[in-house]
Amino acid sequence: MAAAGPLAQSQRPVTVIAYGDMRFTDPSNTSAANPQARVALVERIAAEHPDALLLNGDVPLRGGTEADYEQFRTETASWRGKGLRVFPAIGNHEFSGCAPDVCLEHWWGAFPELRGKRWYSVDLSPEVRILALDTSSSLLADSEQRAWLDGELKKMPSTVRFVLFTLHHPPVADVQTRYNVDHNPRANEISLAGYLKGAAEASRARFVVIAGHTHNYERHLQDGIVYLVSGGGGAKPYKVDRTPEDLYQSSEFPNFHYVKLTISNGALRGEMYRLDDPSAPEKHFTLKDSFELLANGDSDPVHEHQGAAGVNRVDR
Repeated sequence: MAAAGPLAQSQRPVTVIAYGDMRFTDPSNTSAANPQARVALVERIAAEHPDALLLNGDVPLRGGTEADYEQFRTETASWRGKGLRVFPAIGNHEFSGCAPDVCLEHWWGAFPELRGKRWYSVDLSPEVRILALDTSSSLLADSEQRAWLDGELKKMPSTVRFVLFTLHHPPVADVQTRYNVDHNPRANEISLAGYLKGAAEASRARFVVIAGHTHNYERHLQDGIVYLVSGGGGAKPYKVDRTPEDLYQSSEFPNFHYVKLTISNGALRGEMYRLDDPSAPEKHFTLKDSFELLANGDSDPVHEHQGAAGVNRVDR
């Protein structure tokens, strides 16, 4: 994947696509993932040609299976052909089927520019900073990763207007009592949300947190921070009971999708594009949710829009 570094033209709009839970593996495995949806998303994202692509974890089905990473490389050849800048976060499946040190070697083999790092930052432009976190490591107050994060936010240039966090386990999500209860927010990430509340209040930048783990889409606004769950990358879809706090209330299922963020002139527009039918010969994506976020210091900082079914169709 292309190397990191600030964009040469910081004044033009910056586009970022985020999604997670692809579970790249042998396409004959249709129980753990939907290979048709996975491929359709990869090709749609290549056609979008974003300035940055954030992967919210669970890239391979099994981090201990080198063939799964090889399948990732095979299926994402179009990304390399277009020179996409890819910034992954570590998920729990990256540690499946191998000792942690072996799993990390496989991950760094797939993303050699990150060798030696489990969390990192990228300045995509003078106005946009990306912080990739590792939820398989502690994010509690006394942890190495929290100290690093605190330093990154405190020394952040005053030009930064938006901070995009990519991580796997969500700090804020619909709390489930029927479906996949073991995927509810954990103490590790809840602690992060508590920290981010104070950090956002003290910062000149607006925060957008994009996680995965739950194979669906959710959008929450808490403490002035947008929290997205974008886990519709191809893994076996999960149903969710939507709480009133979830700003996306559609009952459509499954939600194979990606999130597109466009940042320009002190404003961020978020859009969720859903794959209509993975089995259809022609793959169609429909805009299903959108929101706008203004940088701190501007009035009316959040505009809510929920997409309606059957509108704003985008074809691959």
